[in-house]
Amino acid sequence: MMLSSILVLLITNPGAVLSEMVSASTSALSLCIELCAVYAVWLGIIELVDASGLGQKLAKLLRPLIKKIFRVENPETQRLIALNISANMLGLGNAATPMGIKSMQALDDGSGKANFAMIMLIVINATSIQLLPTTVIGLRTSAGSNNPADIILPTLIVTFCTTILGITLVCLVDKIIKIIKKRQKSRKI
Repeated sequence: MMLSSILVLLITNPGAVLSEMVSASTSALSLCIELCAVYAVWLGIIELVDASGLGQKLAKLLRPLIKKIFRVENPETQRLIALNISANMLGLGNAATPMGIKSMQALDDGSGKANFAMIMLIVINATSIQLLPTTVIGLRTSAGSNNPADIILPTLIVTFCTTILGITLVCLVDKIIKIIKKRQKSRKI
């Protein structure tokens, strides 16, 4: 890839190539600044939610669902998972990362292997139900879209379907692994 870029630069008009590279770099920097503003606003809102105690209330509201899906009892872990999920619901994948990391650390049982709850968290983060895909709306706005929010309904439908499918597959694979382990254990006895 790099060799072909150097050849294009040497064979074609180097001035035009350099001009396009500078233009692309300027556009990339401008996009980064716009996304930083979007993330700063939403990270601030997430921090206010946590500091105001709404994080605890959200965790309490989501506790039955989190308990059932993740099979965790620790209230602090449930709170971290709730904050991570709520940030993802707002379409803030990168802003949800710090809570996701803290959640993953809280779910770690010290075995050095990913447990069921950790795998479920990864899958739910990968499929994340997005009520408001703010990052994509921000990208579409900066690209000059006439109606950047027209992706909300399709995004909601798709992320809901993929999240349900992901949760179902993780539970199915977990059951299969348990059946296999049970059979192996009975054969040894």
